[in-house]
Amino acid sequence: MSLVFVIPGPLRELAGNRAEVRVKGSAESASKALSLLWAECPGVRDRVVTEIGEVRPHVNIFIDGESIRFTGGLQSPVRDGAEIVILPALSGG
Repeated sequence: MSLVFVIPGPLRELAGNRAEVRVKGSAESASKALSLLWAECPGVRDRVVTEIGEVRPHVNIFIDGESIRFTGGLQSPVRDGAEIVILPALSGG
């Protein structure tokens, strides 16, 4: 199994300046998929989840275009070859 994580500009420095990170491994849920990402890019973890492992309120995660907020949260299913987008909220005026 392989997954593709799309890394936004603000987090790329923590991911070796990569816009995409491909990880190999099996993940039946968003939580397991993110664990594979943390193994590859540990610095990204603290920017995406809280100390207790919940997705930060200002961060959105999409699996194949669907927000995990509406598909089961961190228990959302992940298919082989899925594209997972991490999207922190932007603000400004």
